[in-house]
Amino acid sequence: MEENVAQGAFEKSKLEEGFYLLKFQNPSRQPLKVQRNINSNFIQFHFSGKGEGRFFFNNGSYKIPLLEENALLLYNPKRDLPIDLELQPQSWVISIVISIKKFHALFSDEAGYISFLNLENRDKQYYKDTPLSPGMVIVLNQVFNYNVIPTIKNLYYKAKAYELLSLYFNRSEEPDVEQCPFLSDEENVLKIRKAKDLVIANMAEPPSLQELSREIGLSLKKLKEGFKQIYGDSVYSFLFDYKMEYARKLLDSGEYNVNEVGLKVGYSTSSHFIAAFRKKFGTTPKKYLMSLTSEA
Repeated sequence: MEENVAQGAFEKSKLEEGFYLLKFQNPSRQPLKVQRNINSNFIQFHFSGKGEGRFFFNNGSYKIPLLEENALLLYNPKRDLPIDLELQPQSWVISIVISIKKFHALFSDEAGYISFLNLENRDKQYYKDTPLSPGMVIVLNQVFNYNVIPTIKNLYYKAKAYELLSLYFNRSEEPDVEQCPFLSDEENVLKIRKAKDLVIANMAEPPSLQELSREIGLSLKKLKEGFKQIYGDSVYSFLFDYKMEYARKLLDSGEYNVNEVGLKVGYSTSSHFIAAFRKKFGTTPKKYLMSLTSEA
């Protein structure tokens, strides 16, 4: 894999033979062009953690958008598929590039349930755009904002890469599972995404489901079903995970104490925030801060 990356943050980590994790970031105020040569032996998974991007193909004649909190799978066994990505300002993407041989080995005899690995499809190109689940969003943020000592960085990345792939394929695709019929309606999908943005923007005092339903113009039933379908969790379970990850970022910044972070994410008492943080991460905010100090 040859690299040609314009000014911006870039990192490549070789996890194993034929298994790479790439981090792209555009901290500037202008779009950033990222280009890398990748041959046809590799499958590409691109996860947008923040902001948006666009992939260009055939010398720019064809493009696929990569929206915020979406994943894009790219595979073409018949021709090389170079990364030609335009990242919007203040955007970042985590990519997993893995050889088809390595990828098959991960699933072994169970590879048949993955559509693009079926014998019928193995020689066909495959592009798939998929919304991220809350769990995947959290793992992406952990990779992007990792706080581990350098000697275990590769091990940490490898574990998170496997976790991302596991979460990506842990989706119910059985034909007898009832799907939300309105998801084919782009307008209603946008309404669900608006609901997600509203609860995040008001995480300290989130609206009730009834208020959210009225605000986005969907019935309560469709709101619940649609949110679960797109983000893989209920509204408030998603919000809890998001709040805890946001709280962790605030602690990482070193600009706020535990009480201030708790208030920012909606906990009026520090004891409630500490209990919530421990439930999510298995440790208290204070101990987490101490671990950051010891690693510095």
